[in-house]
Amino acid sequence: MKTLQELGEAVAARRKRLGLKQQAVAALAGITPESLSRFERGRSAEFGSRKLLAVLAVLGAELDVMLQGQSGTLDELRRERAQTSVGRAPAATEHR
Repeated sequence: MKTLQELGEAVAARRKRLGLKQQAVAALAGITPESLSRFERGRSAEFGSRKLLAVLAVLGAELDVMLQGQSGTLDELRRERAQTSVGRAPAATEHR
C-alpha cells in the first residue's frame, strides 16, 4: 500500500470480512464512527498512528513495514511489473 486511501480500503475490507460494524470497531478503538468512516473511504487527510494501531488491534491485524518495491506476493510482483511497463515503447532494433 502506498496511500492512506489504500490503507483505509484494506481496513474496511478486513472489518467487513470479520462481519464487524464501523460503530463497534470505532467504539472498541476509542475513536468516533465518523472518523473511521472517513478513513475507510479515503476522505481523511490524515489518520493518526494511535488511531490506526487501535483499529488494527481491534481487527486482529498489524502493520508491517516493507522496503518499497519488495512486494510479498506473486500477484503484487506481477502488478508492479505491469505498472512499470505501461507506456514504454518496445525497444527499437537496429537494422544494418
